[in-house]
Amino acid sequence: MQQGINALVVMGVTSCGKSTIAEAIAEGAGGVHIEGDQFHSPASIEKMRSGIALDDEDRLEWLRQLGKLLVSAVAAGQKPVLSCSALKRFYREQLREAIPGLGFVFLDIDQAEVQRRSALRRGHFMSLNLISSQFSTLQRPDNEPRVLTVDATLPVAVISRQAIDWWNASGWR
Repeated sequence: MQQGINALVVMGVTSCGKSTIAEAIAEGAGGVHIEGDQFHSPASIEKMRSGIALDDEDRLEWLRQLGKLLVSAVAAGQKPVLSCSALKRFYREQLREAIPGLGFVFLDIDQAEVQRRSALRRGHFMSLNLISSQFSTLQRPDNEPRVLTVDATLPVAVISRQAIDWWNASGWR
C-alpha cells in the first residue's frame, strides 16, 4: 500500500499560478505555503532577469534547500505546500529523495495562456523571453506516482478544492 502524502509541491511553468494555488491550498488545508522562488540564489535570479534559462547545475542546490525546508516542516507537524516549477523529472526526484511521501499538483496550461498571463504580471524576475524555454524543459509528470494534474485555467477555488480533496483522500499523515 502506498503511503499517504505528507507534503505537496504545486508545479508547472512560469505564470501558471503556482504561488496563488499553493497559497490557497495551504490556507484551505491548514498548511503552510513555502514560496520556492524566495530561495533562488541572487546569481540565479539575475540570470532569469537577463533572459538566461537556469541549467541543472543552477537548480541543484536550490532543490536541496527546498527539500530541507519540506523535511523541517513535516518534522514540525506542518502540512507544507511548496510552489516550485519542478519542470524535469530529475528535479522532482531530488525533492522525492528528501520527502518520500511527496505529492505533486501539476498545473497544466498552454503556451498562449502563459504568454497572456506573463504580459500582465508585474514585478517578477522571470523574463518573458524564457517562456518557450520553460515549455522546452518541461517533462510532464504523467504516470509518475502521487501526481494530480489539473487545468490551470480553472478558478483558484476549484483547483485548490480538487487538490485538498485529493490530498485528504491520499491518507495525509
